[in-house]
Amino acid sequence: MYIFLIGIIIMSYTMVMAKRMTSLVASFRMQSLFLFLATFFMAMKEKSAELYIVAGLLLLLKVILIPKFLSDIIRKLKMEEGIGLFLNPLVSLLIAVFLTYISYVFTTRVITFASASQAFSFSASLSVTMIGLFIMIFRMKALSQVIGFLAMENGLFLVASTVSGGMPFFVEIAIFMDVFVSVVIFGIFIYRINKLFTHIDVSKLNTLRR
Repeated sequence: MYIFLIGIIIMSYTMVMAKRMTSLVASFRMQSLFLFLATFFMAMKEKSAELYIVAGLLLLLKVILIPKFLSDIIRKLKMEEGIGLFLNPLVSLLIAVFLTYISYVFTTRVITFASASQAFSFSASLSVTMIGLFIMIFRMKALSQVIGFLAMENGLFLVASTVSGGMPFFVEIAIFMDVFVSVVIFGIFIYRINKLFTHIDVSKLNTLRR
């Protein structure tokens, strides 16, 4: 289990270091793959048919369909590979490592868990969530901010599946559907932004206020 959680965190680091949009999507796919493996491991451990279904949906949506959808957007819009950085990759990595450290300190000193594995899982999920928020704030392109949102959702899903024992089955299914629909809607907005302004750099939209 630890190797999957470490893989999720490492993929978060590669996401903040990515300079190209295709690399960012590939890192998100790998992060989702490690999340699928962690969920599948939990399903085997708990012998839960519901967790097997959730793991299958995770593989279908976040490892296959959503990355393919995002890659199609990049190809059809003929987007520039640069994701638009407010901070350079090295500074971003240092901040991501610091966020991981803060998550670990918060987990070990503020919250008490029944086992070390639960504490590590919560620390990893909190780290991934904060790194996803960091990507949303410090990346200029609308598509990279969508991926930051998806990374945040991966962190929240991780804490639900590995620490709290999982949410009710129908709630998890509803969340998967909400995430998928949200990505489709974001994709439509990105198409519209690109059509109206010939770019998807949200920092340039500030000129509309002038």
